[in-house]
Amino acid sequence: MNERSFLKDYFAEYEKLAFSEDNYENLIAFKELALAVKHENKKMMFAGNGASAAISAHGAVDFTKQGGVRGITFNEADLITCFANDYGYDMWMAKAVEFYADQGDVVVLTSVSGTSPSVVEAAKLAKAKGLKVVTFTGKTPDNALRQLGDINFWVDSCAYNIVEGIHMMWLTTVVDLVIGKAEYSV
Repeated sequence: MNERSFLKDYFAEYEKLAFSEDNYENLIAFKELALAVKHENKKMMFAGNGASAAISAHGAVDFTKQGGVRGITFNEADLITCFANDYGYDMWMAKAVEFYADQGDVVVLTSVSGTSPSVVEAAKLAKAKGLKVVTFTGKTPDNALRQLGDINFWVDSCAYNIVEGIHMMWLTTVVDLVIGKAEYSV
């Protein structure tokens, strides 16, 4: 195998997915939604499972610390296990949204497959409460989570590492849009 050739093809394929102008409108729309949340003194709730939970946590912190947009996440082990025990794993995230959401808040949900029941149920509950939903998914374009979002980011790939990496990049790009620059002192 020629590693240089592999890398050239690899990066060329994923560069199109990550940096396509087709994504600009969603990136700008998410920035505007985040600014509205900030202006109205509301919050964004970020959630996902596994690596998507880690991406969600990173997003919540960056929006809060860097962008001045209050963000929270549901990654506490006690919250997850308590709610999963009491309401079932498929409903724990929806129950977290139910208990923590206020009118005007935004729910940001990340799932590579877009089919994780806990994430899909959270989106359904958020929509029923009249909350805006932002989704980050991959795999199939007609996944259940993407169908429930108001702003939808989708990566046309089944490779978890690629989808998760692009999700992280898009999320932090929106933070940079809120701030108005890409390089700044922490």
